[in-house]
Amino acid sequence: MKKSFLLPKSLKNVDTHYCSGCGHGILHRLVAQAIDELNIREKTIGIAPVGCAVIAYNYWDFDVSEAAHGRALAVATGIKRCRPQNVVFTYQGDGDLASIGIAETLHSANRGENLTCIFVNNACYGMTGGQMAPTTLRGQKTITTPLGRDPESGDGWPLKLSEVLSVLDGVCFVARSSMSNPQGVKETYQYIKRAFINQIEKKGFSLVEVLSSCPTIWQKTPIDALRWIEDEMVKEFPLGVIKE
Repeated sequence: MKKSFLLPKSLKNVDTHYCSGCGHGILHRLVAQAIDELNIREKTIGIAPVGCAVIAYNYWDFDVSEAAHGRALAVATGIKRCRPQNVVFTYQGDGDLASIGIAETLHSANRGENLTCIFVNNACYGMTGGQMAPTTLRGQKTITTPLGRDPESGDGWPLKLSEVLSVLDGVCFVARSSMSNPQGVKETYQYIKRAFINQIEKKGFSLVEVLSSCPTIWQKTPIDALRWIEDEMVKEFPLGVIKE
């Protein structure tokens, strides 16, 4: 029987450390699949974050560098400027990209660095135990907001970083998708592929935000976590192309 579903060449055939129901595994595959389809594996350089995906280089079969927490886009900028012929992308969570790395994110985007940024939004700090993140929803309980995030008590509002970046002149493409259903996975793949093509065509800064589940920190089953994305996260973070 002919196989119709194969492992991408850019993805290693190894076990992962991610929790059951985590979106990182599927998202890693989508990145690898896009790289294979565009035939850019030999010139791609990824930048891994600090967070649950800190060892993404164990799963991707292409060059990957590590960066200090929040500095992925600064590292990516240096690599891209030194090696403009390469396709350089960052893979970052909401804490890495939108909290400690917010300055690097804003200035890389504002300068129009010719980079691709994949932003994984699970509304919490996953690796460090579940603290409130910039993207934590109103009313969402975390270990630092045990009563639920309350803007009126000083917790602030969920940060819609994609909308913030979309007004910058250096940004050419911003889209938000979800990993909560098959259609969302397909859309995520198309957005990632488009963001890579933008870089190949030297159009500037592209960002794809992906709403992803964290069943462990959310204390939900994998299925309930996917439902929570659709029932709650999408209300705060609407899906679709934000800037093109």
